Amino acid sequence: MSEPIRFFYRGEVRSVESGAPTRTLLQHLREDLHCTGTKEGCAEGDCGACTVVVAELQPDGEVAMKSVNSCIQFVPTLDGKAVFTIEDLKQADGKMHPVQEALVECHGSQCGFCTPGFAMSLWSLYLKQDGQITPPCRKTVDETLSGNLCRCTGYRPIIDAARRMGELPHVGFDREALKASLQSIQRTEMYSYTHDGQTFYAPRTLAELAALRAEKPTATIVAGSTDVGLWVTKQMRNLGDMIYVRLVQELHRMEEEDDMLYIGAAVSLNDAYEAVCKHYKEELHEMWQRFASQPIRNTGTLGGSVANGSPIGDSAPWMIALGAEIVIRSDKGQRSMLLEKFYLDYMKKDWQPGEFVEAVRIPLPRKDIHFRTYKLAKRYDQDISAVCAAFAFTLKDGVVSDAHIAYGGMAATSRRAPLAEAAVNGKRWDEATLKLAMAELAKDYTPLSDMRATAAYRMKTAQNLLHRYWLETNPDSAEPVQSINAYHYAEGAVAA
Repeated sequence: MSEPIRFFYRGEVRSVESGAPTRTLLQHLREDLHCTGTKEGCAEGDCGACTVVVAELQPDGEVAMKSVNSCIQFVPTLDGKAVFTIEDLKQADGKMHPVQEALVECHGSQCGFCTPGFAMSLWSLYLKQDGQITPPCRKTVDETLSGNLCRCTGYRPIIDAARRMGELPHVGFDREALKASLQSIQRTEMYSYTHDGQTFYAPRTLAELAALRAEKPTATIVAGSTDVGLWVTKQMRNLGDMIYVRLVQELHRMEEEDDMLYIGAAVSLNDAYEAVCKHYKEELHEMWQRFASQPIRNTGTLGGSVANGSPIGDSAPWMIALGAEIVIRSDKGQRSMLLEKFYLDYMKKDWQPGEFVEAVRIPLPRKDIHFRTYKLAKRYDQDISAVCAAFAFTLKDGVVSDAHIAYGGMAATSRRAPLAEAAVNGKRWDEATLKLAMAELAKDYTPLSDMRATAAYRMKTAQNLLHRYWLETNPDSAEPVQSINAYHYAEGAVAA
């Protein structure tokens, strides 16, 4: 039986009883509620003109507030949550919020089309600062605005506004009142929403999900909709029935077990990368910050990224290099395999009817393992990789063993380079071995040319990244990462 979608917005609980389950929050705001401050630019989660803030109750009872792209968020995913848009920043006395006032003072807007999205991203940062007088550092500001593009103002005045807003008279936010409002619309059982023969299911337990998936093996599984959303907005696909997995609490589990880090399939990219970077900070922190944008990482999941299996995804190469496992579940039970075995061909995975991703298991650091991962793209933030590389060698007394070399963007799937690995295994990790491995890479892959890079560029840079890895790890004169990474100097210049 279909139930209305309930969410908190503009001081009241909104109830949605009609409209396709794939109707986006942006469409609902602009066309149904006539709140047109939020803009539509790209309709694919790239430009940030549609940025809003969504609040959600956490298992510990606290409220998490995160920036998201409303253009790819389906309305049913908002059930039990709260939505804040640019209209909410207006104060009761009619004055501007400090975020808006700072943008005006610092001349952070020209045409104004992108400004509401920037303002909402800055408001999410304002809430995190919670009245701190010390302005946020440049790195924090850049990360906050990584999902917002401006085509006329330029970023300097907007960044100035981010630092200025905390210096203005503080405007508080009543989280307790919001918590009470959210508690009043929480559900304890699975709910479903149906319109025109299409149903959106939201199970709450792993058992419910497994049973539902067995009953509807062709239903589209939705987590953050950062990819599935584009199937609707760009490809105009009919998704049929949908199964939303973000409310299944078992899929949010993260813990260390048997020298592995277990990450449930519904854990957000930001939370997953934060957990992994506690163990691989130097190796993965840059990848974390360069993976898509803040709003995408807030909603997308590591499990969804793995399940999607894009050959240009940034997570699969480093997970394959580390020997990560994927945990698959159905109503018949659970099975695990190496992630590299999961990908069979272009967008083809080792699925059985009724199965779904339950978790990934990532090996924790081991003695003598030298791990690195690198991303090449035209932009630092929010860009798809031309080439993504990951290396994990066991180096003992200068000799390589158990070499794992994995690339994304070089083939129909993210996969290893067996010939290059064979060229280094059992050899001393010197320049002669490096050159042999670089030559063998040309036999491991036959990359394509597309809008991001030519085949020749991909092959040359794939070889050069292996060279960079050697510069950082060769046993005779390893270079510190800071001397090779151009972005390190950019950060230093900003900090200075």
